[in-house]
Amino acid sequence: METLVSANNVLFVLLGAIMVLAMHAGFAFLELGTVRSKNQVNALVKIMVDFSISTIAYFFIGYSVAYGVSFFNGAEVLAAKNGYDLVKFFFLLTFAAAIPAIISGGIAERAKFNPQVAATFLVVGFIYPFFEGIAWNKHYGIQDWLFTNFGANFHDFAGSVVVHAMGGWIALAAVVLLGARTGRYAKDGSLHAYPPSNIPFLALGAWILTVGWFGFNVMSAQAIQGISGLVAVNSLMALVGGTLAALILGKNDPGFVHNGPLAGLVAVCAGSDVMHPLGALATGAVAGAIFVWAFTLTQNRLKIDDVLGVWPLHGLCGAWGGIAAGVFGAKSMGGIGGVSFVSQLIGTGLGVLIALAGGAFIYGCLKQFIGIRMDVEDEYNGADLSIHKINATSEE
Repeated sequence: METLVSANNVLFVLLGAIMVLAMHAGFAFLELGTVRSKNQVNALVKIMVDFSISTIAYFFIGYSVAYGVSFFNGAEVLAAKNGYDLVKFFFLLTFAAAIPAIISGGIAERAKFNPQVAATFLVVGFIYPFFEGIAWNKHYGIQDWLFTNFGANFHDFAGSVVVHAMGGWIALAAVVLLGARTGRYAKDGSLHAYPPSNIPFLALGAWILTVGWFGFNVMSAQAIQGISGLVAVNSLMALVGGTLAALILGKNDPGFVHNGPLAGLVAVCAGSDVMHPLGALATGAVAGAIFVWAFTLTQNRLKIDDVLGVWPLHGLCGAWGGIAAGVFGAKSMGGIGGVSFVSQLIGTGLGVLIALAGGAFIYGCLKQFIGIRMDVEDEYNGADLSIHKINATSEE
């Protein structure tokens, strides 16, 4: 019986890992459809290479930083419990690799390739697992301190803060240090529009991410005994709330509509296991509104050229999700309880602080010592030709 339970858990977590792995195709196509046609190949290559570099960084360094576990034992030891520890690593790796995939969307169209590869290694090897260990493995006694003082740990079931807010706030530092794309803003400050190159591919990317997200959230139980239909339906309601809010406030703009469900799903990750579905719907709707408002604000008024809007989508909506878990997860709001609003506020703030400081340090050092931005001519020609020596489509 124990072997059967172990095998079922391995299959459960493996399916989750495969679903989240597929989400990286969603990141690729979402970026491909949003950037100009001269940068589409670069979008595809970056996501594939970033995932590979993330695997190396997380296998050799990051997973040990977060959980104190290494894989330098014999294969016979690693195969114990049907290899459960290995598929758990695979599952959590797909979360870790989402960080550079998020960053990629913000720095698109003008970032050098090799410095970004180096940044990926450093972020996944050190910055991300440092906070992951605090939130999910009780490092440094912070979770115990929160429980003692406020009655509950910081609760982030599937990574609104640990994954998404971290990625979004690291990306903000990178985007600011990188600067806007050439020609994006005129001398008088007016915005020069760079419309998406391919709405169908953008939509495809959003759909792949949306479907895969049910593996991201539901399989975060990490054992088949912990599977919950509540998590699935809350994810569903949040994506619907985000879509409808983005539709209304974005005035039918297809970019907003297809990012709306992603905003809702980012926000519901943290509290998807404790919220009532109506709370999840509200959480998603607020997230959809945040994305539309913040994307417009950053592009038009703050002059932050975040190409895919990853700071509003992941950074702000992820932070909102961490706080929302403390609101709609409470029994007084129809939730299961076991959460503290103050703990959520502190945990979310700590994640944002670590991400912003870590991102500024890594990208600041890379900018100072090797440079992170393509030169003007290469940017004009496009990353496809400048870096990869090929266009996305044949001109024959």
